[in-house]
Amino acid sequence: MLVRAIAIGRALFRIPTIAWNLGRAGVLGHLARIHWLPAWLRYVCRLLDRIVRSRSAQANAGAALCQALARLGPGFIKFGQALSTRADLIGPQLGQSLAQLQDRLPPFSPTRARQLVEDETGTILDTLFAEFDDVAVAAASIAQVHRAKLRDGREVAVKLLRPNIEKRMQSDTALFYALAQIFELLASGLRRLHLVEAVEQFRRLSEIELDLRLEAAAGGRLAQNLRNDQGIYVPWIDLEHSTQRMLIVEWVDGIRIDDVGALEAAGHNVGQITEYAARSFFNQVFRDGFFHADMHPGNIFVRADGILVPVDFGIMGHLDFADRMFLARLLNAMLERDYDMVAKLHNDAGMLNDNVSLHHFAQSIRAVADPVMGKPLGEVSLGIVLGQILQIATRFEIEVQSQFNLLQKTMMMAEGVARQLNPKADMWQLARPLAKNWMENDAGFVRQAETLIGQDRKRHV
Repeated sequence: MLVRAIAIGRALFRIPTIAWNLGRAGVLGHLARIHWLPAWLRYVCRLLDRIVRSRSAQANAGAALCQALARLGPGFIKFGQALSTRADLIGPQLGQSLAQLQDRLPPFSPTRARQLVEDETGTILDTLFAEFDDVAVAAASIAQVHRAKLRDGREVAVKLLRPNIEKRMQSDTALFYALAQIFELLASGLRRLHLVEAVEQFRRLSEIELDLRLEAAAGGRLAQNLRNDQGIYVPWIDLEHSTQRMLIVEWVDGIRIDDVGALEAAGHNVGQITEYAARSFFNQVFRDGFFHADMHPGNIFVRADGILVPVDFGIMGHLDFADRMFLARLLNAMLERDYDMVAKLHNDAGMLNDNVSLHHFAQSIRAVADPVMGKPLGEVSLGIVLGQILQIATRFEIEVQSQFNLLQKTMMMAEGVARQLNPKADMWQLARPLAKNWMENDAGFVRQAETLIGQDRKRHV
């Protein structure tokens, strides 16, 4: 109790600064429009919004929140990115906005970078590197990256955690816990959002990102899974010299996947690249059940030979076999606009309570999905539709598995990349034959697996 009281006390001390930044960005004005907040709290938000809102405040709620979080610092930026995976809590549109939250900060000094390398290796920098570029090529809230050359001549990227970032993230996480508890006390309507659970998910993701050995292991596993796949290559990682605070990975020369002009000028086949991307996404999610969950355009490069090269393996998702089979059937039913089948799939998996009407559940799915699914297939965002289903699942008291939220964010990123490459691209039409073959080839095993899985599905979405 004492620890909790101290945490809440610290949160109260920081609330004025947080409120000021939220107010300047215009977030408080958007909060005042949420009808299930207490009337007094909405009144306070409106009043503060009139007093502190800046002229540059964003009219869009997602853009305003991104602006405020960026001002509040690294922990808030990372928390906003983590919230982008919780479509069941904040909705797919706001989730999409937070997924675009920029994670860029000024780099720390070259002296600190070199000292960190020597602290991690236990020897002078020149022992490991023939060259080390003092100018960071990228700097984010958790780490920054330097280009270097090993003694054997291989060019590498050296990722270094920021000094004292672990303590900073622990402090911010304690603050988020306290704020979640305060908000749920002040506004009981917020309890349905499970804010404390959202903070716990953020803590788990942060712990993974703060141990670069885990990123190295994830990259190695992804490379093994995709080693025989056409059109994609995962860089090698120097496991011998990588540590908890330093990751050494193969340097990648290439063009960002969203730089269509540069790709075309270099003679690349954009249609082929789109097909490679769609096939790789499908293989990672359905075939392997292990997928890169931070596939924004800055993390995918196209080599001179047209091969896709993903980088940054700090956030990965996992789906077990039952999850993958359920998801494949669900997406197929959505593409067919068979909402009764969507409801049946949930019921057969043991997700719906006995008092839930299948007709009512199917009708709720149809209400949010039909306006989207009525568009040409190339314009359909299954990421947004899945996010809406996750929201409905929460309303029907279905416990949402965190990996489905992570997948929903990844789907929206993948769709965005595909449309930037080719506005007419339909990655789902490209992937459907793969899904059909996958289900048909594994059908015998699936029937046996479903018998064994039984009630275990109740813990999933």
